[in-house]
Amino acid sequence: MPGSPRIAVVGSANTDLTTFTDRFPNPGETVFGKNFDLGFGGKGANQAVAARLCGADVLMVAKVGRDLFGQATIDNFSSFGIDTTHVHIVEDAPTGVAPIFVEPNGQNRIIVVKGANDRLTPADVDAASPELARVDAIILQFEIPLDTIYHTIRFARAHDIRCIVNPAPAVAANLKLLAGADYFIPNESEAQMITGLPVRTEAEAAACASRLLQEGFRRVVVTLGERGSLLADAAGIRHVPPFPVKAADTTGAGDAFIGSFAAFLAEGAPEPQALARANLYAALSTTRVGTQKSFARRADFDAEWARRGAGKD
Repeated sequence: MPGSPRIAVVGSANTDLTTFTDRFPNPGETVFGKNFDLGFGGKGANQAVAARLCGADVLMVAKVGRDLFGQATIDNFSSFGIDTTHVHIVEDAPTGVAPIFVEPNGQNRIIVVKGANDRLTPADVDAASPELARVDAIILQFEIPLDTIYHTIRFARAHDIRCIVNPAPAVAANLKLLAGADYFIPNESEAQMITGLPVRTEAEAAACASRLLQEGFRRVVVTLGERGSLLADAAGIRHVPPFPVKAADTTGAGDAFIGSFAAFLAEGAPEPQALARANLYAALSTTRVGTQKSFARRADFDAEWARRGAGKD
């Protein structure tokens, strides 16, 4: 796509193993599931696909295993037109997997086995540096080693590249080394774990975001699920309203938000509009089952934005 924004994702690639059930089993209990779906995932991979479907050219930097899922993951990236030059196969670890359990209301629980994702090192980032130096934005998540995340943030700052960090899943981390990111985007549970503050209401989310600003972050976006999102920066705190939908599966909605937000910003959308658009893109992803397969293509999104986006710019 000549003239398209270019985004790099330094992150994870997993295979999603999704089970749909009426309820989660109690300890020691076996229950029957309603359905099963196998698909490609990983927060990094999902964000890369979302950005690509929104019109960006995307470079993926990742590791997979030499197993049933590894080459298939690379082929899946290629099917979207994502650059896989720096997606490498390792011999000593399996491709990451994510068993996902989904209730009828769309709520999900996920267990991630990182596998080859843990083999992504600062040296891999350095090896990709000639290509990374030419991108408009770099996206990171917490399914890869923290040292690789810190290193990539420093690289982005040194090259004046917009850097978006999604601390998912939340783990103990050095906030000072993360604060170099341009955008820090946790969801409610991640924000709560990182700060130790409750995030049950919009007011609590605002207090949590303020705490993160005090830690040195420049811009904090807390995604609030069906309640939209909240932006905090030096200018203050603003709530970005949601777009109501009937959710079937919330898996990957946060990744849809991150990838689309990066793409909308990189193509020049003003920040408030980029956030509103990302809210809608994420909401639309919940109306279909799966992760990457639930993400809207740009033409379909633009049609829905035209229908529902009046007054959100």
